Amino acid sequence: MEKTIKLSRVESVLEDLSYPLTRHDAAAALDGVTVLMADGNADLGEMVRNCLPSEFADATDLYYELNNAMPIEAVGEPRQSDGDA
Repeated sequence: MEKTIKLSRVESVLEDLSYPLTRHDAAAALDGVTVLMADGNADLGEMVRNCLPSEFADATDLYYELNNAMPIEAVGEPRQSDGDA
């Protein structure tokens, strides 16, 4: 699936999948979906591969796991200082 979405739209994309769903099948279904983040982008399928569970019960389950797997660039404002000067 070739598509570019904002980070705020990830949950709606996940809701389009049929559950329960294995990590492998979810990653394959989401390959090619580029997520635009605060400072960069990432492939959604690759982020799913970095999740720990082998299966997801529903879109909410997958969404919460993705939040743990997202790179640091996913949050905040571009080039925002993290307090280190």
